[in-house]
Amino acid sequence: MTLPSIITFSLAMFILAATPGPGVFATVASSLSSGFRQTLFLIAGIILGDLFYLLFAIFGLSFIAQTMAEVFTLIRFVGGGYLVYLGIKIWRIAPQCHLPNQPVQTLPGRQQFISGLFITLSNPKVIIFYCGFLPTFINLKDLPYTDIMTIAILVTLILGCILCGYSYAGSRTRRLFSSSTAMRYLNRSAGAVMATTGIVIATRS
Repeated sequence: MTLPSIITFSLAMFILAATPGPGVFATVASSLSSGFRQTLFLIAGIILGDLFYLLFAIFGLSFIAQTMAEVFTLIRFVGGGYLVYLGIKIWRIAPQCHLPNQPVQTLPGRQQFISGLFITLSNPKVIIFYCGFLPTFINLKDLPYTDIMTIAILVTLILGCILCGYSYAGSRTRRLFSSSTAMRYLNRSAGAVMATTGIVIATRS
């Protein structure tokens, strides 16, 4: 890869990651309800999904994404339904007044990770970026493994840093809520955002 290609790809990746979408909304909702550290599992799932589509495009399998529309439709419905389920669970979390030395009631890390993976696998914007847009400015034919590693590292760093930034901002907002009533409204707001994200994913064509 040439330096201009790396810069162009990094800029495009930054725009893709920073633009509000299902991944960003779910990250903010998770950080509001569970805090920054627990949301790292969600972010890891989102990044893994991106790396999956990256390798999908690099190894010439983008035609599968185009010919197996039914599979991706199923993933979209399953992923959307799962996020609605998590949204309901967040909504129903019992409000607590959290002191610095008290644990925060959170969703299990495995659930967070799986939901992040489903978010990416069912996001048409991600599919279009890697399987359609990426080949237009990076020659994916006979790409050296060193370049593949470079692209994968860029995806991980750019996407991870941006989502961690959103998550940190959400967790800082959470700390402003100290009463049980405020925490109840916060959990319900976060649950509503998560469930709405699931509905949007499931109904998006």
